[in-house]
Amino acid sequence: MTYPKTDETIQLIKELVSIPSPSGNTNEVITFVEKLLTEANVDTYRNRKGGLIATLPGKDTQKHRMLTAHVDTLGAIVKEIKPSGRLKLDLIGGFKYNSIEGEYCRIETSTGKFYTGTILMHQQSVHVYKDAGKAERNQDNMEVRIDEKVKNADEVRALGIEVGDFVSFDPRVEVTPKGYIKSRHLDDKASVGILLQLIKQIKAENIELPYTTHFLISNNEEIGYGGNSNITPETVEYLAVDMGAMGDGQSTDEYTVSICVKDASGPYHYAFRKKLVQLAEKHEIGYKLDIYPYYGSDASAAIRSGHDIIHGLIGPGIDSSHAFERTHKDSIENTTKLIYHYLQSEMVE
Repeated sequence: MTYPKTDETIQLIKELVSIPSPSGNTNEVITFVEKLLTEANVDTYRNRKGGLIATLPGKDTQKHRMLTAHVDTLGAIVKEIKPSGRLKLDLIGGFKYNSIEGEYCRIETSTGKFYTGTILMHQQSVHVYKDAGKAERNQDNMEVRIDEKVKNADEVRALGIEVGDFVSFDPRVEVTPKGYIKSRHLDDKASVGILLQLIKQIKAENIELPYTTHFLISNNEEIGYGGNSNITPETVEYLAVDMGAMGDGQSTDEYTVSICVKDASGPYHYAFRKKLVQLAEKHEIGYKLDIYPYYGSDASAAIRSGHDIIHGLIGPGIDSSHAFERTHKDSIENTTKLIYHYLQSEMVE
């Protein structure tokens, strides 16, 4: 039994988080994934929403499995060009303005030009604004300072920047000597990296899966509907691989695989959850059961859209989700192991 090498998975995750891909603008990262799978001789196709589906044939073609992870991330879009030449933002995804204060960003114009900037409070300077620390971090007070000589809206538009241009955040990815990986967008590119490494290994080693298995690399999860389509009628089990949320009252940590019991959509399939726990215990995989109170996944989107499937949710534990995220190689490894054994197991009875 050999698992994908965790160091190689982490290197792939570093590449993935370094490709800007806010929801609504994911073609670059989907193309990257598509190329990687094509080089591994894996059949893929894109759905009309722009997501990528890979299929590995299995011994049983009458019952299918589907696993999903998403490459779309949080981001922003230009809402307004201010008279000062700075940009007002509208957020993409569920996060708060305070989590991006001081962050470097990239503006992509509709003509393919790129500019850099910094997301700041309008009242940023404590030498000028008495309420710099007290002012609310919201759409009216936060703005982008563009790294160009622009003093008004006309000069900004002359660069090609316009309302509707996408803004992505610098991931600032770093792997520490102690095995931590720190970066924005580990939600959910850590899971994408895990799935891609598993697909490549299964293909390279000619491992025959018990069931035909589809892998959806979705691109609209952060806005709620990435995994709600392209599910074959034969699909019985649907497993979302997404981050495990950490915080007060949570059992999820950065070192184990998190198995979700319930999120904001309700409980996940009970028998499926118990099967995942049994696999973890049988193969001595570190895991934690948890509830994510303000969370929804591609699996819950699939259920809401009316598909007759059983659904589950697992993933590496991610600290400070939707902000300055961090996980550890142990969590990547434990998540990889659980999926590896799940893919070769029998279906839930």
